Amino acid sequence: MLLEAIEAGQLPPGTRLPETELAKRFAVSRTPIREALKRLETHGLVAHEPHHGAVVATLDYSQITEMYLMREVLEGTSAHLAAIHATTVEIELLREMVARDRQRLMVPDQLARTNRRFHQQIRNSARNRYLSSMLENLRLSLALLAQTTLGSKERAEQSIDEHEKIVDRIAARDPDGAEQAARAHIRGAFRARILLLQAAN
Repeated sequence: MLLEAIEAGQLPPGTRLPETELAKRFAVSRTPIREALKRLETHGLVAHEPHHGAVVATLDYSQITEMYLMREVLEGTSAHLAAIHATTVEIELLREMVARDRQRLMVPDQLARTNRRFHQQIRNSARNRYLSSMLENLRLSLALLAQTTLGSKERAEQSIDEHEKIVDRIAARDPDGAEQAARAHIRGAFRARILLLQAAN
């Protein structure tokens, strides 16, 4: 529940996380809250600040750059392996996900959720548990970037077109092409993230 609140932007970076208030908010005792905060801290989502206690972690520009660099490598590898291992049913499912997302262009929050599912499906199709584990840890860190880059119609359309290219290369059983398409997609997302950061400053 805490992770969902961070992903949804209800607990943005820098927000204090007092155990008593969170226990009331989620109608649980302080013990599971304390355990949840420890788990989130191990993933880098929660930090402890002097005189403030637990807060939602904040990423600086360098950390965001490092994150997108690793994401490009890992998502590219995931698409590469999916082009080798994905079943016909999985490829059909990916095509259906792209088609449905074209109906969500004006609903950024929904599109952000289905975008995560799309990448999850490629990860599942890659058939590599170690890669999947690394991508899951990276996905958790992305929760600190609460504002989606899919808020503009232009970027949303570009993103869906990029997804379609990835699926086309996977369906063609073209591992290198799928990897390059996935890498280009993440570079596009990084560019959109930089523009969001510039607009906020």
